[in-house]
Amino acid sequence: MTIRRLAVFGGTGDLTGRYLLPALAALHAAGHLDDRFTMTAAGREDQDGAAYREWAAAQMGRHAAHLPDRSLRAVTAACDYRRADVTDPAEVAAVVAGDDPVAVYLALPPFLFAATVTALHDAGLPEGSRIVMEKPFGESLADAEELNRLLADVLPEQAVFRVDHFLAMTTVQNLLGSRLANRVLEPIWNGTHIAEVDIVWDETLALEGRAGYYDHVGALKDMIQNHLLQILCLVAMEPPLTLGERDLRDRKVDVLRSVRRLTDADVVHRTRRARYAAGRGGDHDVPAYTDEEGVDPSRRTETFAEVELELDSWRWAGTRFRLRTGKALGRDLMEVAVRFRPVPHLPFGQDEDVRPNVLRFGLDPESLSLDMNVVGSQVGSLTQVALSARMDPPDLPAYGSLLLDVLRGDPALSLRGDEAEEAWRVVEPVLSAWERGLVPLEEYPAGSDGPLRRDTPERRDDLL
Repeated sequence: MTIRRLAVFGGTGDLTGRYLLPALAALHAAGHLDDRFTMTAAGREDQDGAAYREWAAAQMGRHAAHLPDRSLRAVTAACDYRRADVTDPAEVAAVVAGDDPVAVYLALPPFLFAATVTALHDAGLPEGSRIVMEKPFGESLADAEELNRLLADVLPEQAVFRVDHFLAMTTVQNLLGSRLANRVLEPIWNGTHIAEVDIVWDETLALEGRAGYYDHVGALKDMIQNHLLQILCLVAMEPPLTLGERDLRDRKVDVLRSVRRLTDADVVHRTRRARYAAGRGGDHDVPAYTDEEGVDPSRRTETFAEVELELDSWRWAGTRFRLRTGKALGRDLMEVAVRFRPVPHLPFGQDEDVRPNVLRFGLDPESLSLDMNVVGSQVGSLTQVALSARMDPPDLPAYGSLLLDVLRGDPALSLRGDEAEEAWRVVEPVLSAWERGLVPLEEYPAGSDGPLRRDTPERRDDLL
């Protein structure tokens, strides 16, 4: 059943203005929204529907100017606004009131999830409604377990969408397509042939006004706990019987369950955390993280995080998985780099310059490349070339695909409750050890390659 009514709590926030409203306009332009669609935004600001529509039009003009004017106008006209305290059942009930099912989007900080879900339970939702929750799902394993209990009292599991827009990105989904639809890859997609997998999301962007959220979360929770672990699942999962929600989610949970639990000693040797100091990003100066407006230095929030994991599974014995993310770095690098083991024997008489094959899935921009050894200009010599391809741009932005799945009721690419809990199980030992100071909080200049290696003054170019 397709839902034609959307209620967004946090409807005046950055997520709504930057992503949700443009995504709705993209859906309209592609013919996926009809004239019956409505959106009610809820926030704490005192304003009326006309003022909100003016704000929504300005946001889409800034972030979706490439879309047809008719779609921007249609989404603007579909918007209404209600002032609401998300913890007050009566005010929440006024937002979701109606006989038709509603998709309720919680574009809120994680610490408000439990109170809002409780208010939705007390308010009651029309039959057939759905709840959408933004990442991260809670703030700890205990939070995730409690949220799952609360949600189970409101709606059935298939009506709960714990969304991660990374999974709606075309290139992320191409990980599955490349693996499962190409016979040349699947037979060697295992620890016998693959030594390491680097899952990287490095950004030149600093906080960009998000200190209110980011300083309470940090890089490990913001990126690795949800986004990068989801990519790990697609890289490492066993081939599912189908891409239906049960088969796909079962295989993803298997991956998370197989992640070897990190001891304190493991955390010390296999994780890193750092935050950026003052530096230069592009053509402008970047203040130190601790000098950014809204940052509390005493929280010791990291802006760079790296975790090395191993999977206790038949397929991946002996393979290392590195998950890394950082802000205010010298270049944008968003990719999955699959590093193959070297061949067992080289008959060329020289092997010192031969590098292993690397298959790279570029996530943003979308690309695919393979570093491959070929015969060079000198007889008997080898050189490495890169075979590359650019992907066609997707029909919809990631949030457009995500919202379409919600409205149509397809939860395959959202997180199931047990999957959300398993993701927290993976990172909780890291969080605990970091809180106890077992891993130092390093610093790196904004605009640099990140923190230096522990054992050498050289940059960590082996990971880039």
